[in-house]
Amino acid sequence: MSRDDSTHLHEHTTTTAADRLDAAAVALLPTGAIEQHGPALPLGTDYLAARAVADAVDRSDVVVLPPVPVGVSAHHRQFHGTLAVSPETFADYVAETVESLAGHGVRKAVVVNGHGGNDDALHRAARRLRRAETAFAVPWNWWSNLADLTEDLFGTDGIGHADEVETSMVYAVAEELVRGGALADAEDRGADSWGVDVAGASLPYDTADFTDSGAVGRPTRASVEAGERLFEAATDELETLVEWLADRPFESLLPPEHR
Repeated sequence: MSRDDSTHLHEHTTTTAADRLDAAAVALLPTGAIEQHGPALPLGTDYLAARAVADAVDRSDVVVLPPVPVGVSAHHRQFHGTLAVSPETFADYVAETVESLAGHGVRKAVVVNGHGGNDDALHRAARRLRRAETAFAVPWNWWSNLADLTEDLFGTDGIGHADEVETSMVYAVAEELVRGGALADAEDRGADSWGVDVAGASLPYDTADFTDSGAVGRPTRASVEAGERLFEAATDELETLVEWLADRPFESLLPPEHR
């Protein structure tokens, strides 16, 4: 593929970008985090996973935007290397990025997200863009429809933090960054579940309150093979979402009139 045919906006010149944007029905905006993932996984785990899944979609009607690496991660702040912005700053940054893209005629987007802490801010940004009839942006977590697969692979119906699911995913997208010798320590000093629940109330604790290593789950159960299955399944799900969004006229995605 020549640079002029690249799906990545940052690889184009302003001249070649005109053709790519004109042909694009959907934009992909990867978002993640730079935050602790215990002693075995890189700080960029969420960013790397989101970027890799977005990059795997190869369609002539898709344009991939540069990732937003830093997210809503203040709950990890006690661990070295964690960077964070406020939910308000993050929502504004994502919304204004999509808004600027809409100015070039691409008004449908999938925010390919790798960090659960970004969820609330992303949905606020998406509702704001739709309410203003500026763009239709769909927040989408790469693991969001993989519960059956994680159950099959690990006997779990979701994702923890620096656990077997995330570790397997990093094995698939950046194996050289996994410190395999530290996985047992991550698990031994980690937590079995996320947060602290009392009488149905999820307490507003930081990660450091309930896990010494920063991990939540069983990372020693991770494998390259499991990561490849997770990556392929996530990519397939994203392609299904992109196909659905590309087929719909923008006007059909706008809010209904007041009743």
